[in-house]
Amino acid sequence: MQKAFLVFFIACTLSSSAFSQTRQQVPATRFWNLTPFILSEFNLAPAGTTNWGSNQCKNDRDGTVSPNERLRITDTAPGIYDAKLKDTTGRVCFACNLKVETNEIFSIEERDLVNCQP
Repeated sequence: MQKAFLVFFIACTLSSSAFSQTRQQVPATRFWNLTPFILSEFNLAPAGTTNWGSNQCKNDRDGTVSPNERLRITDTAPGIYDAKLKDTTGRVCFACNLKVETNEIFSIEERDLVNCQP
């Protein structure tokens, strides 16, 4: 009986350890905010369209993306996208032809922004 309990305990410990290691190593596509502004909205659309997807800032705990913060991107297939960004001051800008790849990080800097509207 003690042997069976010991084997069961070891098996549970090993599977729990393997699960936590797997969970920590799950890669994700991320956006890296290299602008000096806190973003409250971040939407992607296939390049050249205005078919904006959902607000990706909702993937963040506080609903915003601070400068130098990375944001998990969901429900977005790999491809070339345009982005629409809105910062907490209300300014809306666009960035074009962003390469989004599965499990990779893509970034936007202030110099990448075009058509900014206050």
